[in-house]
Amino acid sequence: MIFAAGLGTRLKPLTDRMPKALVPVCGQPLLYHTIQQLKAAGYTEMVVNVHHFAEQIKAYLSGHDFGVHIAISDETESLLETGGGIAHARRLLLPSEEPFLVHNVDIVSNLDISRFRARTRPEALSTLLVSERNSSRQLLFRPEDMRLVGWMNTVTEEIRSPFPHLAPDACVRYAFSGIHNISPEIFSAFDALNVPEKFPIIDFYLDACARYPIYGVPAENLRLVDVGKFDTLPQAEQICSQLL
Repeated sequence: MIFAAGLGTRLKPLTDRMPKALVPVCGQPLLYHTIQQLKAAGYTEMVVNVHHFAEQIKAYLSGHDFGVHIAISDETESLLETGGGIAHARRLLLPSEEPFLVHNVDIVSNLDISRFRARTRPEALSTLLVSERNSSRQLLFRPEDMRLVGWMNTVTEEIRSPFPHLAPDACVRYAFSGIHNISPEIFSAFDALNVPEKFPIIDFYLDACARYPIYGVPAENLRLVDVGKFDTLPQAEQICSQLL
């Protein structure tokens, strides 16, 4: 599943006339690069969610043959955030019994997706690609097995965790990359925890991590750019030029 529904507010004024998914990098939209990377990793069925300038994304996909099947999860009426977006696409992601990969369209990287997928534990509800990145928002993991136990803001020192006596200094810290491999069992977990229609997936992970096994996989030799604002576009161009 490719998250392509976001408003892209940090890329204004570009996103005043187009969705972030169609912002060009190396002469092709971000969405093109994500599809090609997933295709190279062996994916033949994809789901793309849409909201902001949804018709432009639909027209782009219908006008290009990528050699894979792409379904649209339409959030035109209401942007459902990351967790709600996954829940809304339930009928498109099931009845597959295999884990499905979720990839933010604004993440450009040199990730070997097949290698990451192979590191998914069979019991994991979700496996998150993480990295040692300069970010105030850090996920906290048990050092012995990289199981998610919480989150902290390194600036405000706010901590979120279902474990009341969590000691952050005893955890390892990593930033989330916007790429995760998710078991279809997550939909049963959504039902069990009675999630709302609209919610961030990280909030769900932090509520669920005491009850369900959620793991982090640190990236190896990763070059990753979150194309969230203009000053990151040259970095994304550099990575893409090496992948093409």
